[in-house]
Amino acid sequence: MRVLLSTYGSRGDVQPMAALAVELRALGAEVRVCAPADEEFAKLLDRVGVELVPAADPVRAVVTGTASPLPGGLPQRAAAILAAQYEAVGAAADGCDAVVATGLLPAAAGARLAAERAGVPYAFVAFFPGYLPSTYLRPLTRPGQTFPPEVTDIPELHDLDAQFMNEAFGTGLNLHRASLGLPPVDDFRGYVLTGRPFLAADPVLAPWQEPTALDVVQTGAWILPDDRPLPDELTAFLEAGEPPVYVGFGSMPMGGTDVARVAVEAVRAHGRRVLVGRGWADLALIDDRDDCFAVGEVNHQALFGRLAAVVHHGGAGTTTTAARAGVPQVVVPQLADQPYWAGRVAELGIGAAHEGPTPTVESLSAALGTALAAETRERARAVADAVRTDGATVAAKHILDIVGQERTTASG
Repeated sequence: MRVLLSTYGSRGDVQPMAALAVELRALGAEVRVCAPADEEFAKLLDRVGVELVPAADPVRAVVTGTASPLPGGLPQRAAAILAAQYEAVGAAADGCDAVVATGLLPAAAGARLAAERAGVPYAFVAFFPGYLPSTYLRPLTRPGQTFPPEVTDIPELHDLDAQFMNEAFGTGLNLHRASLGLPPVDDFRGYVLTGRPFLAADPVLAPWQEPTALDVVQTGAWILPDDRPLPDELTAFLEAGEPPVYVGFGSMPMGGTDVARVAVEAVRAHGRRVLVGRGWADLALIDDRDDCFAVGEVNHQALFGRLAAVVHHGGAGTTTTAARAGVPQVVVPQLADQPYWAGRVAELGIGAAHEGPTPTVESLSAALGTALAAETRERARAVADAVRTDGATVAAKHILDIVGQERTTASG
């Protein structure tokens, strides 16, 4: 049995697919991952022995603004992403029995179209509940999209979101379908999500709260086990004093703000040492004092349990890893799902949600005051015991069941 996993996004989109790939392979399936051709993604997949099928251009250059922007407006850019993913997935889907997709919705639409052409089952996965229409969570605001301020009804906002997707993304999909001799799709969102999407998020951290028209399969987060040791120099820094506060923003460029200076000063205001994660923002130390240390990509699963707190952007993966480690968090959300995760961290009492994307020394210091309180650490440790670790295994079994049912139907 062969399964093709498709994504176009940052590490937060690629790493969970690597986790799923590992579990599918453990159940006897052959797996390939179609993802952006970034060097770090190639290294990640190579580390777990999963084949990378490059899709479109490296995404880091797009996110950090060093790549030439795609021409045209949003519909034209979405159509280009869709076409590129369709070509990559279509070429890799030969002989596959299923396609599972996530990432930017136009890319997922390209993956579904390729699965449709190949005549194999397709499934979509979301990494937080707000990516799916509901009656209790507002839809995330997409680039180029605004909601009328007078509209507050959540189902109505989701209807407006569906209309926006039809206009911004559906046109490109239907032009591509027409070129293949296929009929148009009148509901882009429904086409991509399907009626039975996966929700790869922990039920404690991000519960799916009610039945809807969608038959959502919440599996738990897809966590890739990491047994890499920490670098010797980092270990020496950790052992040289009290647990530091980690500050890192993953794939967020954090442009235009002196984030490193703000973060270091805010942490020092609490008498704590600082561990700076460079990330795609390329954060650096602000002086040569020995209470600070900078690291690149390291094993967060091994690191986070040795920290006083974690300050981060609120990606699904980082939030879940910190929650599993029982370490208090400060979330400085930038976009997309990050405000949701910030809110959940605050609601659960396992950290603080920074208000707005641009911290100051004063605002970040105040948030750290909440995170570093004894009751927050106690609550974070309690919640850690409830976070599931079997999400990728659960999903892998579901996917193989879907393929088995499809084969039974076809043979019958």
